[in-house]
Amino acid sequence: MRWAEADLHEVLPTIDVPTLLLYGEEDERSAATVAQAMHAAIPDSTLVMLTAAGRQGNLEAADRFNRAVRDFLIEREELPDD
Repeated sequence: MRWAEADLHEVLPTIDVPTLLLYGEEDERSAATVAQAMHAAIPDSTLVMLTAAGRQGNLEAADRFNRAVRDFLIEREELPDD
């Protein structure tokens, strides 16, 4: 079964908003090189590697996932720092 029908690599460099990429290091469907290539291709992107997490980092590493999202938003002044 194919999970991605379209190859959109050429679109990545055109993303013109700050982008947070969260990747579970134990993801068995996508190698870490996929996340690293996306990070390299998207201007103003931030890559956070979640250790001891796989495909569902928001569930498997919820605290670290939420902290990464919060830090990303605070750094961009999208969320007030408590």
